[in-house]
Amino acid sequence: MKQFILMSLFAVCFALPVMAQQQTMPVNPNKNEPMEITADQTLEWHRDEQKYIARGNVIAKQGDVQIFCDTLTADYRETAESSQDIYKLTAEGNVRIISQGNTATGDLAVYEVDKGLAVMTGNNLSLRSPDQTVTARDRFEYHVAQGQLKALGGMKVLRGEDTLEADQGVAQFAEDNTGKRQLQQMEAIGNVVITTPTEVLRGQRGIYKSNSNIAELIGDVTITRGQNILEGERAEVNLATNVSKMHGGASRGGSGAGRVRGVFYPGSEGAAGDGIQPVPQSTPQAQPYAAPQPLQQPAVQPQIETSPRGMLTR
Repeated sequence: MKQFILMSLFAVCFALPVMAQQQTMPVNPNKNEPMEITADQTLEWHRDEQKYIARGNVIAKQGDVQIFCDTLTADYRETAESSQDIYKLTAEGNVRIISQGNTATGDLAVYEVDKGLAVMTGNNLSLRSPDQTVTARDRFEYHVAQGQLKALGGMKVLRGEDTLEADQGVAQFAEDNTGKRQLQQMEAIGNVVITTPTEVLRGQRGIYKSNSNIAELIGDVTITRGQNILEGERAEVNLATNVSKMHGGASRGGSGAGRVRGVFYPGSEGAAGDGIQPVPQSTPQAQPYAAPQPLQQPAVQPQIETSPRGMLTR
């Protein structure tokens, strides 16, 4: 169980940040890094509406990030210095955002600079890296200032033969001493199901905290391995000591202390409890939390010139 919970939680944590990087980088992570936009049909400058529109098999490149879509729109406003500040970037139709071997796919991606919010929606939402895939039914969200990324509605993580399913997933990031954003906490929330070739784990919440290196499955927890069943309120995996425990707790709908329950069939696989230690009810220790620092959004000053295939550079 320890190995898979570790893989499952990290699958979400490492795949989802791709969305964070890919949504923010195209806007202007480095003002000295140019953005190149090409399109098969037209490149339009709507001065009265203060927007640029590229249509037809659009490809936008900036650094190692590429955006592919049917239509790309950049809304801007004039500043006091007579420059143009892009405050909204919208990619529509067959959207793919690729960076460093990772791909985010959807029908619509919108980044609102003022709100610090990037949202991707669509019928086939996915975040793919070389070793895992994250999908969601409703949307992916990245809240820039809070350093928080969400997969909402039927989240599913696939990694090899293992899966993690939940109503939603939330990854929290904070800046370290070098200014880099690192994973602080990951939660899988609501109807959590972890499935491996040998076992199924169920609970209401899954939590991983990097400062304690402990993963937990909380709320009406059941672990099924063949015919054998473990039941409790909380399963805890200490990834530093390789010790796994099943805790008791308040029973569903009650106020008393529940008991850990295990049913093991002689001769069946995992009859010894798969190395998990049932323990009495205990109270999880609170972990310290450090609030992430807001990110600064630099102004973007695009310049236009035409070239073959309708190239727009800035």
